[in-house]
Amino acid sequence: MPLAMQHRSFIALACLALSLAGCAQTDGINQDGAVYNGIAPDAEISLIGTEPFWGIDIAPGPKSSGYSAVYASPENVDGQSFTLVRFAGNNGLGFSGELDGRPVQIAITPGDCSDAMSDRTYPYTATVKLGDITLRGCGYSGDVPFTGPEEP
Repeated sequence: MPLAMQHRSFIALACLALSLAGCAQTDGINQDGAVYNGIAPDAEISLIGTEPFWGIDIAPGPKSSGYSAVYASPENVDGQSFTLVRFAGNNGLGFSGELDGRPVQIAITPGDCSDAMSDRTYPYTATVKLGDITLRGCGYSGDVPFTGPEEP
């Protein structure tokens, strides 16, 4: 086999090996199927977002009753309570429940997040589906707090 052809075969094989190595861990998802355990079941979690402003505080409820949550917005600064069920995937944590007859789905994934309004960095990103509205924001827990000023 000519040297140029051997060289091309080696490059093709090297590219294939690199692409297969990249498959072992894609976008932070554990390919072994391990369940995400970065937030303890008894940790309190705070989620915040801007544009529109919103916040959700999640806390473990009494035994076997799931989690209690409070959703606050400029229209309801005191917030409204509702119940959630927690589940874990292999790259984050999820909650589901119902608020005012609307389904609520929450996805929390690890990754630096900024609220664009303060000098804080949060350890989680949050996506909340509230009925037909999707909210995006940041989050932190009692186990893994935000970094930056306490009062922005």
